[in-house]
Amino acid sequence: MTIQKAGIIGAGTMGNGIAQACAVTGIPVVMVDINDAAVARGITTVSGSLDRLVKKEKMTAEQKAKAMALIQGSTKQGDLKSCDIVIEAATENLELKLKLLKDVEALLGPDVILATNTSSISITKLAAASGRADKFIGMHFFNPVPMMALVELIRGLQTSDATHAAVEALAKQLGKTPITVKNNPGFVVNRILCPMINEAIFVLAEGLATAEDIDAGMKLGCNHPIGPLALADMIGLDTMLAVMEVFYDGFNDSKYRPAPLLKEMVAAGYLGRKTGRGFYNYS
Repeated sequence: MTIQKAGIIGAGTMGNGIAQACAVTGIPVVMVDINDAAVARGITTVSGSLDRLVKKEKMTAEQKAKAMALIQGSTKQGDLKSCDIVIEAATENLELKLKLLKDVEALLGPDVILATNTSSISITKLAAASGRADKFIGMHFFNPVPMMALVELIRGLQTSDATHAAVEALAKQLGKTPITVKNNPGFVVNRILCPMINEAIFVLAEGLATAEDIDAGMKLGCNHPIGPLALADMIGLDTMLAVMEVFYDGFNDSKYRPAPLLKEMVAAGYLGRKTGRGFYNYS
């Protein structure tokens, strides 16, 4: 099948990023969230992102206007009926995702593909609850979506070849490079990345070095573009904790235990950039 129109559930950082990626490549998109304010924030974020591209002369004002015209914001899940694929990009919470998938599945035609942007939750488990397991797939984008070239395509046990082929073609149409991985906690990238960040938090908690020196060490010593603690702040410490807990539960291995300092930061509400404070102060 050819995907001609996409739906996005969630207008937050990942949702509006996916919407932007669709719109700039000419794919109409419906971006749905729970209230008008959330939808408006998502559209404003896309507009601001495209303004920066115009300022850098990577896009014309006319191209920006065409892209923005392809994004429909809505608070009604019923507006997703006309889409060929619906990508769930809500918070990394199993119960929330299961509810959203169940609600939206009842509205969609039998040929519509359901995808999830989860970074760690079992695709097979979500597929089984989706009502269309053969047409369900993981489509894991990376933050910031407009800049990051990778998309992980995660096949559940039930995902059909046709579904995988259609979503792989969509990823390429969006200008991304897809890699296909098997269903497993954290898939490939986060399976490697998140334990590294978690270990950096252990190192900080043990007082081996300051946050600044830990990040400088990894940037200069490993050629990483951003240090692990600054990256944790960008990802969101609540998301980091959720991912590590999925690993800990899924593998039943103590090497994946979340760092106590990570738990304490989340309990304090220090979630990173989105709250103005994490391992660094952004206020």
